[in-house]
Formats: sequence, structure tokens, C-alpha cells
Amino acid sequence: MARPLAERFGKVLASDIHPYGFGSVRDYLAVPYEANAVDWVITNPPFRLAEEFVLRSLIVARKGVAILARTVFIESVGRYRNLFLRHPPCRFAQFTERVPMVKGRVDRAATTATGYAWLVWSKDVSAERRPELVWIPPCRKALERDSDYSDRL
Repeated sequence: MARPLAERFGKVLASDIHPYGFGSVRDYLAVPYEANAVDWVITNPPFRLAEEFVLRSLIVARKGVAILARTVFIESVGRYRNLFLRHPPCRFAQFTERVPMVKGRVDRAATTATGYAWLVWSKDVSAERRPELVWIPPCRKALERDSDYSDRL
């Protein structure tokens, strides 16, 4: 994710808990960050830690947070109480195509029954507070590149 973001935005600070060949190796939840340290936090967090990633990112980001998550992330009484009730996302962008991912990486040979979506939180005080549902139209074939599938993501 960091490489395409860097193509668009220039400066991207990237990290992961494993050495995937881009960015630093660090545990996002363990390393201290200042409040409002970056404009945006855009991440594909581990599913079991996604709620913690969002809550932490809402402090770290000046402008907003976007996470790529399994669609079922919005299901859960606990997440509703701990996250969505106090911090509802402004946008829920559901992929209309299934995105075949293995260990958080797109895989050309994989198949999946799992749906994914982008959840976005804007810190813009003028932003509409009611979450908006949008669909991401079929676009994989037009946007994918052979290099997306290399071992050096």
C-alpha cells in the first residue's frame, strides 16, 4: 500500500511489524507517536488489532484515518460500544469485487469469500457526521500491475 501512496503523495512514512522491503520494521502499537504527528494514517491492520489501530490512529493523525478491513469488522457489539458509538467513520467504501488477499497481501492465485472495505474517519469538523456507504466499482484489472504480485511488496 505504501508504494502506490508514495507515487501519489511523495512523502509516505511506512512501517510494519515484519520486514516486507518497504519502510521501517516496528510495532505501531508499541512505538510512541506524538498526537497529530502525521496528516493521515492509512493502514491494513491485523484484523484482531484493528480496533486498537483505529483508536491509536485517531490520536496520531491530524486529518484522518483510513483502514482496509474485512467487511465483518463493522459487526460486533464490543466494537460498536468501544469505537463506532463514539467515533463513527464518515465513509464505508465496500469493494464490489472480492479482493483475494493472503496474509494481508493481494495474491493472484488466491480465491476468497471474504469481503473488504475501506473505513474512513475524517477529523474535519465540518465533515458530515453520519456515515456514508459507497461502493467501489470493479477496478482491479485496470489498476493492478504485475509488480503488485512480486515477493518484494
